[in-house]
Amino acid sequence: MSNRILVVEDDIAIGNLIKMALSMNQYEYVISLDGQTALQNALSMQPDVIILDLGLPDMDGIDVIAKIRSWSNVPIIIVSARNEERDKISALDAGADDYVTKPFSVDELLARIRVAFRRIASDSQLDSKEAVFINGDLRIDYLANTVFKHDVIIHLTPIEYKLLVALSHHVGKVLTHNFLLKEVWQHVSQSDVASLRVFMATLRKKIEDDPAKPTIIQTHIRVGYRMLRYGDE
Repeated sequence: MSNRILVVEDDIAIGNLIKMALSMNQYEYVISLDGQTALQNALSMQPDVIILDLGLPDMDGIDVIAKIRSWSNVPIIIVSARNEERDKISALDAGADDYVTKPFSVDELLARIRVAFRRIASDSQLDSKEAVFINGDLRIDYLANTVFKHDVIIHLTPIEYKLLVALSHHVGKVLTHNFLLKEVWQHVSQSDVASLRVFMATLRKKIEDDPAKPTIIQTHIRVGYRMLRYGDE
């Protein structure tokens, strides 16, 4: 597998910091300073991962995400000074996979990149029609609608099962409240977010070894949830 990364960043100082970090970790990279160039490079180089700033000089990063998502599922990691919840939710709903807020730790960014590459490697080994999903001690038999933990069957309600399946289909990716509500209930209402939290809490009690210290389903406060791939930081 290659390790090509497209970095879309118009701040020269931050771009140089990211370039240095990528070079020291043997990643190939191309830098784009604006959205249009980024879209051209995304088509021509077919990167494995994209690191994207939202505040670009010629177009909003959300529009860049939407255009890339029209032809590619490449992991997109947002690195942005926008730290409002609505900005994070908008980016994730548009199709971003992860969100890092400036100023950021280089070690954190590298960890997010490693997670993205592990997800790529995992996805490449799984056919979308695979009947069984395995993540550490968790196993989902999609054909039998059955869930196992430590090889013991776990009895889930229909909604708990739908939530778990949605998370497993996007393992490693943050799923917003809106996405999950549409996926499971087919509609979105702010009043339903409370119900989502309740179902997620009961699901955790059934699949986590210690629900107070979850290692399978990670909460992104006021944004959504992510299923961690076994071994991810």
